[in-house]
Amino acid sequence: MKRSEARDDLETYLQDHYAGAVGAIELLDHLGEAHRGKPLGEFFQLLHTDVQADHETLHKIMTALEIDESSVRNAGAWIAEKFGRGKLGFGGGETSGIRLLQALESLFLGITGKRLLWRALQAVHEAEPSLAHTDFDSLEKRAVDQLERVQTQRLEAARATFQKI
Repeated sequence: MKRSEARDDLETYLQDHYAGAVGAIELLDHLGEAHRGKPLGEFFQLLHTDVQADHETLHKIMTALEIDESSVRNAGAWIAEKFGRGKLGFGGGETSGIRLLQALESLFLGITGKRLLWRALQAVHEAEPSLAHTDFDSLEKRAVDQLERVQTQRLEAARATFQKI
């Protein structure tokens, strides 16, 4: 593969992850609002803060690599999150049990993708001097922590939803 092709692939990869984070941040905004004043609302606000920080880190990495975010991809992620609300049943209030479970599973999948992003960048960081000062181990550990926290809430939502059967 030519260097220019590899560069284009890296650009696409990072822009896709960046756009995915746009959708996750929108989802977390909505979930935090829907559960405001309750423990779950605080959970979503704290997770939002973490995801926003990771998004900013990715932005810094992209800037260092001279890769612009893709407004088309970001808009697509934003729109997809809005359409996803229909599936997840977000209205004016709290989400139902199954919809909360599905929202948490969506977040889990997204965070798993972010963890894989950090690992992939760790694997190539020695070949790219502008990535040399990024602590990918810490970023991956934070993603694992986020996954554990989301998993705890996901299992609680599953118990609360399905224990009635």
